[in-house]
Amino acid sequence: PRADLTDPSPALTRARGAAESVAVPHKLPSHTPYLLIGGGTASFAAARSIRARDPGARVLIVTDEPDLPYMRPPLSKELWFSDDPSVTETLRFKQWNGKERSIYFQPASFYISAEELDSAENGGVAVLTGKKVVHMDVRGNKVKLDDDTEISYDKCLIATGKKKKKKCFAINYFFNVVETYASIEDFKSLDKVSRNIESITIIGGGFLGSELACALGRRSNESGLEVVQMYPEKGNMGKVLPEYLSNWTTEKVKREGVKVITEALVKSVTFKDDKLEVQLKDGRKVRTDHIVAAVGLEPNIDLAKSAGLEVDPDFGGYRVNAELQARSNIWVAGDAACFYDIRLGRRRVEHHDHAVVSGRLAGENMTGANKPYWHQSMFWSDLGPDVGYEAIGIVDSSLPTVGVFAKATEKDTPKAATEKSGTGIRSESETEETAASTEPSSSPAPAPTPEKQKDDYGKGVIFYLRDKVVVGIILWNVFNRMPIARKIIKDGEEHADLNEVAKLFNIHED
Repeated sequence: PRADLTDPSPALTRARGAAESVAVPHKLPSHTPYLLIGGGTASFAAARSIRARDPGARVLIVTDEPDLPYMRPPLSKELWFSDDPSVTETLRFKQWNGKERSIYFQPASFYISAEELDSAENGGVAVLTGKKVVHMDVRGNKVKLDDDTEISYDKCLIATGKKKKKKCFAINYFFNVVETYASIEDFKSLDKVSRNIESITIIGGGFLGSELACALGRRSNESGLEVVQMYPEKGNMGKVLPEYLSNWTTEKVKREGVKVITEALVKSVTFKDDKLEVQLKDGRKVRTDHIVAAVGLEPNIDLAKSAGLEVDPDFGGYRVNAELQARSNIWVAGDAACFYDIRLGRRRVEHHDHAVVSGRLAGENMTGANKPYWHQSMFWSDLGPDVGYEAIGIVDSSLPTVGVFAKATEKDTPKAATEKSGTGIRSESETEETAASTEPSSSPAPAPTPEKQKDDYGKGVIFYLRDKVVVGIILWNVFNRMPIARKIIKDGEEHADLNEVAKLFNIHED
């Protein structure tokens, strides 16, 4: 449970209003050829893929969220840097390259209503919002919704993403606590809260926690908001970055105005004198007005039991074959899929690029393509417009690493990279071209003041090794070179001198 911190009256946005008028029908179809469970990136990519190969296809997306499919990366990145006071209503944002777009993959007009699905001459994609699939009858090829409606299908995709764990840490009083941060509603809620309180605490030192800390840290400089970030590791991104780079990142987050508390294990949270009091296991206490727990997500496998689907005991998620099939007419894509990577072994990946590509491939295979999943997906993280990195493969700080660095210039930033390439979402696989169509912004985003580097980690390449073979690569403030990294991992060779390999990325060019 958590306090409802959104304003229910004016801010059910224009996009939401349109979405609901399109997506909430009076009479549901009792059968759909293609049923997609989940309304995220993987599901949308699958729908586009199905329609591309089967132009008359009828596709029904069922999502328990109130919104049409949208991209999640901007929720912790660009949306926070918008200078538009109505950004929580429009959900339009300027990308680092200055171009503007909506967080939604497509406007409401792209979809048809579920009640039209049976009769639409050319088929279409319908989204059923605010409905949850609670039971799968695999033999009968049908599902049951939380309102007892039954829908049968010919082919089904499970793209249910992640959900919060039952309990991340002991909270004795739930007022003003956001347990997770994962949706448009969470963004609206946190935006509103952060403008009306004195102190906010983020628990978690991973991608999401660090991005939110930097975003809110910038706001703290304008409004005097105290932003605290705490986590069990010794530094930001401690599970991913080698220690020296984690230390550098921690200093960067501090320079954004964030108070960082490391090696912090939460014992309990109580409510005392109008404040939340976070008690750490070592006795330290932090008083705050609001908590965001950027921890504790796990793959949503709620349907495994009723569907009789196999869950991977090591990585979680539904086990699928090379074609992302869990059963003969059931596919799984995105965060919930545990797939076999021919180079790196069995894996589960939780990033935008993987959601796009696995969703697209699952959609193709649902129409009979029979293609194996071989793509080595990448991911990226930006600590604001001036520091960012792209990564591929297994990036785990417990592995041996070799880093090769060069001096950065003003063009070695996420903002400069997107200006040069003209792309917004830094994923090679973001091919939803009509969705990503951009229009020039009336006022370009203000250029950030170039940050003077205080050390030698301006830009570089970090190689992660397993049995002397490169299994992961991070490109630190080095952009648009992912095909080179992908080839190095695909080749799977031992390298005598990784300094020579680093030259492939041209990091020493001016």
